[in-house]
Amino acid sequence: MAELGRKFLYRIFCVVALIITLYLLVDLYLSHTLDIKVMVLFGIVFSVILFGMLDWAQNYAVLRRQEQELKIYKLYIKPMEELTKDIRARQHEFDNHMNAILNMHVTIEDYNELVAAQSAYCKDIYEDKSRCNPALLRISDKILAGFLYSKIISAPGYIDIDIQVLSQEIVTPVSEHALVEIIGTLTDNAFEAATPEKNKVEMVLDAQNDKLIFAIKNQVENMTMSAIARFFEKGYTTKKNREDRGLGLYQANQIAKRHKGEITVELSEQEDGQEICFCVRI
Repeated sequence: MAELGRKFLYRIFCVVALIITLYLLVDLYLSHTLDIKVMVLFGIVFSVILFGMLDWAQNYAVLRRQEQELKIYKLYIKPMEELTKDIRARQHEFDNHMNAILNMHVTIEDYNELVAAQSAYCKDIYEDKSRCNPALLRISDKILAGFLYSKIISAPGYIDIDIQVLSQEIVTPVSEHALVEIIGTLTDNAFEAATPEKNKVEMVLDAQNDKLIFAIKNQVENMTMSAIARFFEKGYTTKKNREDRGLGLYQANQIAKRHKGEITVELSEQEDGQEICFCVRI
């Protein structure tokens, strides 16, 4: 706060000095006492003031970005800690499950019955899919890991989420704040489009050639390429509630373009219906 106060006072000083300089220039010009030496002197003063104001503006922009990054860090480092705890708890559960399977022979003597019991137990474990993915814990971008984890655990319970991490080293020149806005928009849209009947959502996280690649697929129905072509128009939405809608994909696409990235959309026909995939390379 003290730094912001000093910068604010400096800005006020520059504005006041600029006004006084312009006033003196006009006054000298009107009184016909303005000569080359005075003009050079005022030019130097004006340049110093202008440079100071530009320098302040650049420093202020950097400070704002740093504040945004710090806010993002504080917001999603907590979910990362929760992810670590969840992984440890799941590991303990896994050890208990393994002990239960390995010791079934103590109470079940018949071989066929033992195999059937172990198979049924393993099937129950497999079908009880945890939303905690250990792969997120290993990626280099801990803020992104915490953000994705927070999205996954807060998703509606009927959504079947599968996330694949193809690269643990996430390399991108884009700020965390921009990544959260883009990936958050794509994730929110996929979750909102999911229904208890069309409930599969697949995420792929990768990095190639110093660019982050994030793809998310979800099931849709009655989707057309003409509708997809309008997805990134400002104000366009397919949702019934149009209030505060239609800006997400537009803004995400604008952010990606500013960072020399791109968002692509693909629609494919599957055996159980249509599948739409949003992919951002940034």
